[in-house]
Amino acid sequence: MKERYKFLIVSAVFLACYFLPAENARFTNAVNEALALTRWYAREHVLFCLIPAFFIAGAIVVFVSQASVMKYFGAKANKVLSYTVASVSGSILAVCSCTILPLFMGIYQRGAGLGPAITFLYSGPAINVLAIILTARILGWELGLARAVGAIVFSIVIGLIMHLIFLKEEIERHAGEDFDFTAAEEPRPLSKTIPYFFSMVAILVFANWGKPPEESHNLLWMIYQYKWWITGFFTVSLSIMLIKWFNKDELKGWTQQSWILALQILPLLLGGVLAAGFLLGRVGYEGIIPAQYIASLVGGNSFFANFFSSVVGAFMYFATLTEVPILQGLIGSGMGKGPALALLLAGPALSLPNMLVIRRAVGTQKTVVFVCLVVIMATISGIIFGAIVE
Repeated sequence: MKERYKFLIVSAVFLACYFLPAENARFTNAVNEALALTRWYAREHVLFCLIPAFFIAGAIVVFVSQASVMKYFGAKANKVLSYTVASVSGSILAVCSCTILPLFMGIYQRGAGLGPAITFLYSGPAINVLAIILTARILGWELGLARAVGAIVFSIVIGLIMHLIFLKEEIERHAGEDFDFTAAEEPRPLSKTIPYFFSMVAILVFANWGKPPEESHNLLWMIYQYKWWITGFFTVSLSIMLIKWFNKDELKGWTQQSWILALQILPLLLGGVLAAGFLLGRVGYEGIIPAQYIASLVGGNSFFANFFSSVVGAFMYFATLTEVPILQGLIGSGMGKGPALALLLAGPALSLPNMLVIRRAVGTQKTVVFVCLVVIMATISGIIFGAIVE
């Protein structure tokens, strides 16, 4: 780095510290919100969301053959099958926009095509069955149905558009992949691979099973009451599999790959959470941007209201299911049904931390296109839905 650049950086840091508005109440509150949101994220999501996700992603890289990923998600795979599987994957994963990232990077590094990988990336947090049920019960069946249909359609359309836009790069990326996927042998039998991965996914799902609303079905409450027993059962099952089916070298490779993914993702996620907390605060608390400004901008069904909802949703961090009480409060403050759907379609699938990690995985250009597609489609969907219901 040249000396003048070093001087400019040091000068910029000094001036930022010199003019820091430490006495300003809103600024100090925003700093507190950034730290509070980061603490909450570390306590609620790192241990039971991200760590299981890192191990699943590491297992995909180490134990799932490249031929298997390419067979179902590769550039030469059956498009109907690959996009269908990727688009409904979220129905079994109760994950947020950050927890899906290690899984996305796992299949992408193993050679999945950009289109199916992006479809999976969007659908994972967007098509959460419990979240859709909660949306329908609390915000109305129209919003619940529109969210479910919109999320599935979105994931496929966005994946296909990304594939077509970057088709030339995809062809170059997968050049030379002429081996026969159907003839490729798995490194271990499916009778071992399936229960191994199923146990890890079950741990991820049940450890993060949220408290259902009071009027929910008894089964949801029963699962919530016994979720730690269920999680413990699958943890013990996984431990037995690891002892009986894996040798030391395999376990070492698995943990090393999981650690590599954690080092790539965690710093960006925590930095993004800090920024999101500073700008927008937590649920029920304000960041540097006053909440009433946001609420006043999303009333009615104008293009601006839907576009603004999409942009705010795209950058704000939503933990799994928290988007529903947030929207309940905003709708009570005058938010239109169209902007509400726009936020539902853009928010859970994206966030500022999420964007930072996607950029590292696929590059700046693809990340910008992906974010723009989500915002544009969410805006259009909000306008159409608002016109129908209002």
